[in-house]
Formats: sequence, C-alpha cells, structure tokens
Amino acid sequence: MRPRLLRSLAVSLTVAAVAAAAAGSAVTAHAAELTLSVAASLTHALRDIAPLFEAANPGTRLQMNFGASGALLQQIAKGAPVDVFVSADAQTMDQAQQEGLVNAAQRRDLVANALVVIVPATGSSAGPAKGAAAPTPRTVADLAQPSFKRIAIGLPASVPAGRYTKSVLEAANLWAAVEPKMVGAHNVRQALDYVARGEVDAGFVYATDAALMPGKVKVAFTVPTTQPVLYPIAPLAHAPNAAGAARFVEFVFTPPAQAILARYGFAQPGARAAPTVTAR
Repeated sequence: MRPRLLRSLAVSLTVAAVAAAAAGSAVTAHAAELTLSVAASLTHALRDIAPLFEAANPGTRLQMNFGASGALLQQIAKGAPVDVFVSADAQTMDQAQQEGLVNAAQRRDLVANALVVIVPATGSSAGPAKGAAAPTPRTVADLAQPSFKRIAIGLPASVPAGRYTKSVLEAANLWAAVEPKMVGAHNVRQALDYVARGEVDAGFVYATDAALMPGKVKVAFTVPTTQPVLYPIAPLAHAPNAAGAARFVEFVFTPPAQAILARYGFAQPGARAAPTVTAR
C-alpha cells in the first residue's frame, strides 16, 4: 500500500504544481496587458507605434481605446481600468489632474497639431447646388454666409476640436451665426467623415486628420487658435499596470515613435506653426 500511496501523492503534487503554474501564467498574462485611452486623432499613429512597443517589450499586449477626449475621461473617472491617457487638449488633462486621476509630475506634452477648416473635394449635397463644387472659405467669417448651410463641428462639451472651434468663433463674434448650422460630431474623425462624404459644406478638424483623405477633402485654411493645440500624455495614478504605463510613456518619446508621429503630420510641442499637411 505504501508505494501506491506515494505514487498517488506524487500525482497530486504534480497536478497542483501544473495548476499553480497555469494560474501564475494567467496572472502574468493579465499583468502584461496595457490599456491606453487615446484621442481619436492619434488613431493611425498609435496603431503604427503599437507593434514597435510590443516588440521592444516581449509579453506586453496593448489594448487601445480611441475616442473623444472628454468621453474617455468620463470612462476613466467611472473606473475604467486604464493605464495611459492621451488627450487632444490641455483642458481635459487638467481636469483629469484635478480629479486625482493623473499626477502632474508624470504629465508630458507629446505632440502639437493645428486646427483647420476643410471642404469636400468634389462638392456637397448640403449646398445650394447639390453635387456642385464646394465653396472655399478663406476666413471663419465666410462660414456665416448663406452658402454654408451645414458645418461639421465636434461637440464642444466632449470634443477638444469643438472647444477650440467654439473659442475661435466666440472671439470673432461668429458663434451665434455658425452654431445653428452646426452638425455635431462625437469625435474629430466623425467630423472628417461628414465632410469626406459631402454631407456638410465645411468642417473643423485637425491638420493631421485632413491629411488622411487628400482625395476627398481639401484644406481651406488654417484656423489661428489662441492656445496651441497640444496632446498631453500621462500614466494613470492608479494604473493597473503602472510599470508598463511608465515604459510606454517613455517609449513614445523615443526617435522611432517620434518619427511615426511626424510622418502623420504631428509637430513637436514647442512648434507653433501648423504641421506639414499633404492634403490638396
């Protein structure tokens, strides 16, 4: 009986060891996940950066959530398990900081952008002559003219591009004239799509967004903003994967990551000039 008892005990210990190893692997795999909440206008650039980071950090898998900065902040404030937050304006990150979601010492400005007005490349279905060549405004004052009936603008309450737009129009005493024409977009990419499909006469987007659809939209002019369009990045104060979050924030400032951001037209934070745009 003794040999049989020893064999039974050995089998039990082996099964327990395998189960413990499996459980440990599951915990490790979970810990290696890194969740990012990122402003929608960084979608293409971050998707290109992701495989470089994962290659440099074997075993780490990025989960990326793109959307309007304000909506992302609301998700984080309600307890979404996020490790890194990148907003498209300082105001949203300021709010995150005030709510204790990020630490001021860990916050950095990643890139800069420019606000532009775009029109459909081949005309819109909203103007006076359906399908006709879209009028090309030269200043924000032109958008108050009757020829511009529908204008895509990010919802100011949650979309930074919408807040920049509203601020510019209010400063020019034009918000009252333009707001009734506003077609609200839940993020800047939706505003871009409205213009690209010819569903509106014009739209406010970032220069980097306009550059993604050179055959469908054209830049009318760059909008002078009172504040630079900056994209702050910070690890969350209570990030589930704090070590991974810190590594990612450092990684996006490395030359390979910065080269990708520059390729998509993003400028260095200190640059006030508009980023290079390839759209025509």
